[in-house]
Amino acid sequence: MKILVASHTYIIDLNCEKLRALSQLEQNLEVTVVVPQKWQPGGVQNRIIETHYHQQGKFRLVPISNFHQNHQSLMAFGYDLISLLRQFRPHIIQVEQGSKSLAYSQMIALNKILRLQAKNVFFTWWNLPYQLKFPVSLLEKYNLRHSDGIICGNQEGAEILRQRGYKGQIKVIPQLGVDERVFKRQYQPELAKKLGIKPEEFVIGFVGRFVPEKGLLTLFDALKILSDKPWKLLLLGRGELELELRQKARENNWEDRIIFRESVPHEQVAQYINLMNTLVLPSETTYQFKTFGSCGWKEQFGHVLIEAMACQVPVIGSNSGEIPHVIGDAGLIFPEKDGKALANCIIKLMEKPDFAQYLGEKGYQRVTAQYTNKALAKQQLDFYKEIVSS
Repeated sequence: MKILVASHTYIIDLNCEKLRALSQLEQNLEVTVVVPQKWQPGGVQNRIIETHYHQQGKFRLVPISNFHQNHQSLMAFGYDLISLLRQFRPHIIQVEQGSKSLAYSQMIALNKILRLQAKNVFFTWWNLPYQLKFPVSLLEKYNLRHSDGIICGNQEGAEILRQRGYKGQIKVIPQLGVDERVFKRQYQPELAKKLGIKPEEFVIGFVGRFVPEKGLLTLFDALKILSDKPWKLLLLGRGELELELRQKARENNWEDRIIFRESVPHEQVAQYINLMNTLVLPSETTYQFKTFGSCGWKEQFGHVLIEAMACQVPVIGSNSGEIPHVIGDAGLIFPEKDGKALANCIIKLMEKPDFAQYLGEKGYQRVTAQYTNKALAKQQLDFYKEIVSS
């Protein structure tokens, strides 16, 4: 089976691990990944990423000229895509730019014009209801009508597509897995000593953006209830809330109990997670529905959860978006924005170390079975086979 996947996501080599694993599952598999030749991440001025051809066994990454360098939906590929499609002749074409992607419409049209007879698939993370104006609404209808299958990163995204009239096959699989070679249980006594963490202190951890929707203010509300407990808070990341969080730390005399660390290289994140007695993801939904659209955010997955679970660190998450589906019965869930409920979850892990260890082991088992790159690749291949045979 020949599989072609197109997305700007794979300009980062680390993000290709699932697709590399996919190419190795069976002898007859070939995976070609199409990426934009130039990309401007986040629209940051004077920062252009230029991609380069790379091949490793039956996996290859092919840069293709592109129009629009920083907008997922508006990006389209140049004429050199045609020669690639003619040469490769894929059985599956998957575009990971969402339901209203211009690049996906382009792939659908070329699939038909070149008589490739490939199955059309797209991936989306979007998990909030929305409305579209003309002509984008027509673009999405065209894409949905010609889709042989859809992969959603979360359950609510699949439900929304059903509501929008899609009746074909949908599979819920996250876009990226966890690398169990990096994220694994490893004690970090030297790093703990460097950060001033004592063995008797219960380390509550957070990894991510310091923004209101990540629920950090609710986490601080929970800490007030735990003021007489021997805890430390390890915050790994950065963002607009940092000054407010530092101010709250001063107001509560927590300056020696809260450790701020700027974002570190991804390969070092596992070291910090391994210092934690629990990782907390207290995300909060912010959503407004308008007559001609919607705005807001809801947790689309929570990748740091599976990284912590791979390290056998018990996790606590709010019930925002996909978090309860990711954690399942391998962690604790609390109602979003409920600081008291979050505090109770933390106390439960503090006072019941055997239960905390049990959750850590259960989380590890869940990640190994469902969320490693190899496990996700197998799920994706099974879905492709269903589509091809239907």
